Amino acid sequence: MPNQDSPPSFFARLKLASRVLTDAAFARRIGASLQSPAPAPAQVPSPAAPVAAPSVAKTPAPERAPEPDHASGLTVLSILQREGRLIDFLQEDVAAFSDAEIGAAARVVHAGSRKVLAQYFTLEPILKETEGASITIKPGFDARRIRLTGNVAGQPPFHGSVKHHGWVATEVRLPSVSSALDARVVAPAEVEL
Repeated sequence: MPNQDSPPSFFARLKLASRVLTDAAFARRIGASLQSPAPAPAQVPSPAAPVAAPSVAKTPAPERAPEPDHASGLTVLSILQREGRLIDFLQEDVAAFSDAEIGAAARVVHAGSRKVLAQYFTLEPILKETEGASITIKPGFDARRIRLTGNVAGQPPFHGSVKHHGWVATEVRLPSVSSALDARVVAPAEVEL
């Protein structure tokens, strides 16, 4: 059973949002609860009683990662999380959710992630043929671009069918990252006060 103090999972929040969008009466109740006045503040101690300052544990700042080569990649991962909740989706155990719930979550992840992909990368298929089409692989083919599977024997030319057309990045526009930021923080923790 989940801890009552822990925030609801990505799927639980998505399910709630879906209900708010499809159930007008429920949406009115949620809206009304958001409009209700804030709870009364906690009682203030009498002036005669000494007030101790709240204790805040100071944690040392973590060391910066000596990996500036990875900063742009981590930033793209961070943007995929922010725009499409990709990490939340992939880290969630989806076994307990229905196909419809997973599908609804996938739409959110797909829309946000596709936007990020288009913003930072230009991708083109390696092969122009459609999946399932017959193809001949000639001698001298680039094995980095075309992977042969199945019963591979002998020398080219090989005759087969396209299982996946592949992708090649024709343009990459990675964001620049300030050295003042810790790029390892892909998604900061959120604390609601």
